[in-house]
Amino acid sequence: MLVAMSVTLSERLPLPSQLGLLAALGSGALLGGAYYFQYVVGLPPCDLCYLQRWPHMVAIAAGLAALAAFARPRLGLVLVLTAITALLVTAVIGVFHVGVEYHWWEGPQACSGNVPRGLSPEQLKKYLFGAKMVRCDQAAWEMWGISMAGWNAIVSAGLAFVLASGVARWVRSRP
Repeated sequence: MLVAMSVTLSERLPLPSQLGLLAALGSGALLGGAYYFQYVVGLPPCDLCYLQRWPHMVAIAAGLAALAAFARPRLGLVLVLTAITALLVTAVIGVFHVGVEYHWWEGPQACSGNVPRGLSPEQLKKYLFGAKMVRCDQAAWEMWGISMAGWNAIVSAGLAFVLASGVARWVRSRP
């Protein structure tokens, strides 16, 4: 049945619309996984985790718009390219986040910095009471030694590659 649906889908929708659907489903799954870990497992996200979510929202919106643009494949192509760009952005943020987790470089002061020196008692009090508790430089969850940020980077880049390959195939097939 699934094969029959995909054959019917490929006969009725141009490739940019199909790629848009794939972008929306892929980013939706990644974003859904992030929400699952936040609300079901109870792992609160850090600032960089939140930052990685925004490009997925763009990819979902662009992918759904590409799906809806089935009558205008060139518009669908532009929207798929937007989704690819969003996926690459979240992958880059994920790589940066991994670097922060492994202490290859410093992350944002708000979630991975140390207490600044030379503060007055009042400034220190203000700093400590305003400090965030979820740190960007500590991986909250790992699978096979790869953190959620790492998995986001890997899967997002892979999905962007698949979509870009589809776009290249579609462009080459055009007269």
